[in-house]
Amino acid sequence: MGQITVEKNLDGIEGLCIITPAVHGDSRGYFMETYSRRDMLEAGIDIDFVQDNQSMSTKGVLRGLHFQKQFPQTKLVRVIKGEVFDVAVDLRAGSGTYGKWHGEVLSEENKKQFLIPRGFAHGFLVLSETAEFCYKCDDFYHPNDEGGMAWNDPELGIAWPKLEGAYAGSPSAEGYTVDGVPLKLSEKDQKWLGLRETFRFA
Repeated sequence: MGQITVEKNLDGIEGLCIITPAVHGDSRGYFMETYSRRDMLEAGIDIDFVQDNQSMSTKGVLRGLHFQKQFPQTKLVRVIKGEVFDVAVDLRAGSGTYGKWHGEVLSEENKKQFLIPRGFAHGFLVLSETAEFCYKCDDFYHPNDEGGMAWNDPELGIAWPKLEGAYAGSPSAEGYTVDGVPLKLSEKDQKWLGLRETFRFA
């Protein structure tokens, strides 16, 4: 398979993949192909990506859990600086792993890429002093289409690494720290409901 290795169906969740590129390095540095449609097709992954996004966040920032309501996106995510813990939650109706999550440490060192199909919620926690996060999407951004769930919903039980604090019945960041740094969430990410409440009318 050319310049990548692919680990499919992580934790038994169909469609979730880790893609690791071949890195060619010597004393001068390194080179790698960050994306090859040919290699993806050879691996049985046929996705037409249409948009690239990039963000920077500081230590203790948690973004998520987010999903698109009417225009779901497949995402191929990676970290080009620093380290994050990246999480996907299966929200596909009828899926045998509905509500199950899988997390991966993505970093500039391991150069892993996390393929998250349509129908998942997604979020990440920054573990390093700063992190630069890049991802491809197979649909364009649609304003006002974003939904979300509580990042600390006990029903999901996501084991965020390095996070300390006790669940107090809400997704508030208050009382949580990462290596002693206060957890930082957006205002909206502190208001989402849990899995059952979010989809009780679905």
